Amino acid sequence: MNIERMIGMARERLPGDTTDALGTGMTLVGLVLALLLVFPLSWLFVGVLDLGAESLDLLTDSTTLEVLVRSVGLVAVVTGASVVIGVPLAVLTVQDVPLRRAWTVIAALPLAIPSYLGAFAVVSAFGPRGTLADVLAPLGVERVPEIYGFAGAAVVLTLYTYPYVFLTTRASLLSLDASLFEAARSLNCGRWESFRRVILPQITPGITAGALLVALYTLSDFGTPNIMRVEVFTQFIYARYRTFMRDYAALLSLQLVGITALILMIESRIGVDESKAYESRGRRGVGSLNLLGRWQYPAAVFPAVVGLAAVLLPIVIFGSWLFTNQPGYATGTMPFSWEYGWNSVYVSLLAAVASVVVAFPIALRSAVSDSKLAFVADRIPYVGYATPGIVLAIALVGFSLDVLPSLYKTVPLLVFAYVVRFTPQAIGSVRASTLQVDTELVEAARTLGSSRLEAFRSVTLPLVLPGIATGAALVFLTTMKELPATLVLRPMGFDTLVTYIWRVEEAGLYSQAAVPAFVLVAVSGLSMVVIISQEGGESDT
Repeated sequence: MNIERMIGMARERLPGDTTDALGTGMTLVGLVLALLLVFPLSWLFVGVLDLGAESLDLLTDSTTLEVLVRSVGLVAVVTGASVVIGVPLAVLTVQDVPLRRAWTVIAALPLAIPSYLGAFAVVSAFGPRGTLADVLAPLGVERVPEIYGFAGAAVVLTLYTYPYVFLTTRASLLSLDASLFEAARSLNCGRWESFRRVILPQITPGITAGALLVALYTLSDFGTPNIMRVEVFTQFIYARYRTFMRDYAALLSLQLVGITALILMIESRIGVDESKAYESRGRRGVGSLNLLGRWQYPAAVFPAVVGLAAVLLPIVIFGSWLFTNQPGYATGTMPFSWEYGWNSVYVSLLAAVASVVVAFPIALRSAVSDSKLAFVADRIPYVGYATPGIVLAIALVGFSLDVLPSLYKTVPLLVFAYVVRFTPQAIGSVRASTLQVDTELVEAARTLGSSRLEAFRSVTLPLVLPGIATGAALVFLTTMKELPATLVLRPMGFDTLVTYIWRVEEAGLYSQAAVPAFVLVAVSGLSMVVIISQEGGESDT
């Protein structure tokens, strides 16, 4: 059942809810909160105004265009490669491959590892002075192939973003109507022809949704291209910002926002099946279709290879840092402090609580109201979610310096940036749990004499709490890993796990990143536990 149908059913179950003063007031509160979230982004335009006619020259500068083409090329390559890896993995893990439940977890785990940590591990393993070079040196091999550059960045980003495609495609496969496939087979279509003509069109929206997330992540990523020494737009903007060229950085940020909008528009044209020709009406799931035939055992090699490269490699590398004393790995000059971990938890908790507070009225009204204002309030925060972190940070720097200088480089401004970026995650969770509330229970409470607020507190709120908790957990975990906005907006002397990892990477003191890297991966892995546990009901074969 799609979200639009769920919303329609919820509205039908709540007659009259949208027209009273309390409902209208909550809608207006949600709209004001949504506008406040994205208002500081307008400061990008204010910064560009100072450039005047010079703006066009800067936008068409050969260096700018070169970086622009490289960034778009990286997005295209990583998105395409993620589809090539993610879709087959999704198909394999819903078929009769041995240990498919284990392969599902392994295929999803790279999402728990920040891509910049993956890049860190790849450079440590395959870089000029890495583990592979050390192993090959006694054999007379003096140089290993170059890992830096566009190709290296594309490989690393693909390894740590393909799970977006894997998870959305797998969800589509688990919910589609298998009877259509069987009908095609009964008409003498071959197994793979039936897959191409029947199943593939049905799962295309799922593939497109995952590809959109990959494209947006690649476009906004900052750490991975920097470590792999390939200059893309986010890094280009950060470099201009650090050299006090704020106006130029704002102009480039607007260009990046334009590319983001273009990606969203392309996805909206591809990902929607307006015909409903393949809408599921019968038996669901493709787990028993035996698409692989005799290839089910050899096929298990594929997820094993991907898991080896994306999951086992960084774990082995992080572990080896703890026991390495070679130059470049030595400890002592930048000691790790658990205070960095506490700072990460502190700002992440604040961001989670603030996001839920902002998301609650927006999501609640979006779920139960047919008001256009409620719909607009629900959509506006996604502008902040699609805005790259470095762009948001530069907008907030300009806003704070021009309007509220007392907030510049403070924890409240840093937390606000997290709220702007990640509140839509809480909105989605709260809205989904609200749509599942049985309104007959609410009506029963009203019939027994409870006021509307009492019925909400005693019936609706307890049923919505799991959604609130899930939304808060998602915001907390995402905030723990956020890098570019944290680098730009954190107060002086206020380091977190990610900023400490960034500093030791720049200093080449790899071993000191081991402990915070393990902590980050462990905490991020909790999100995957939540995602995988939602499927349930499957067992290993």
